[in-house]
Amino acid sequence: MTISHHPPEDLLADFAAGRLEEAHHLVVGVHVAECAGCARFVRAMEQLAGLALEEVAPVPVASDAFERVLARIDDAPKPRAAPPSTETFGMVRDVPPALRNYRVGKPRRVAPGLSMRPVELSGAGKARAFLLRSAPGTRMLEHTHTGTELTLVLEGSFSHEGGRFGPGDFDYGDDEVDHRPIVGDEGPCLCLVAMTGDLRMNGLLGRLIGPFVRL
Repeated sequence: MTISHHPPEDLLADFAAGRLEEAHHLVVGVHVAECAGCARFVRAMEQLAGLALEEVAPVPVASDAFERVLARIDDAPKPRAAPPSTETFGMVRDVPPALRNYRVGKPRRVAPGLSMRPVELSGAGKARAFLLRSAPGTRMLEHTHTGTELTLVLEGSFSHEGGRFGPGDFDYGDDEVDHRPIVGDEGPCLCLVAMTGDLRMNGLLGRLIGPFVRL
């Protein structure tokens, strides 16, 4: 797998520091697991953080602190495991490990040639995550975003002004980016997406159908 597009370094640094909310952490984490270069960057950030902690003066803790931490771990609700299956993940042949403990909802048609399946998160955070499936040759209307959109290609490809994005590639969009993705003809494109806000369609046609396109 050749990966050409990566998350911005500040996003990777926030991932390494654990500052991303769940949806963003999921999408960046799947990319990092597949990208050796980004994985090295994240390890370097973690090592720097470790060195910084070594320079912090120690503070006294209660004698029973360790036992209380263990008790809180034992009392915490156990995560729901959802074994991957053809029914659950649709056309994903090799389910990324970071996705295996998540359930996805039923497919919902978004527009001609475009459908989505929500990824069930814990409920914390403003961003939502979903799998987005586009038919070969699908041409989306030019649009921007009222928030942020983190897109990771799992299968297939799409192209826009920023280049071609294939399996493992990461695309970042916000309210400063206008693009018009076109799905490759080689087959359907499946992406894992984390999004805040909504799409904002450009042009007369976009403004007419924009209220009917919801992700």
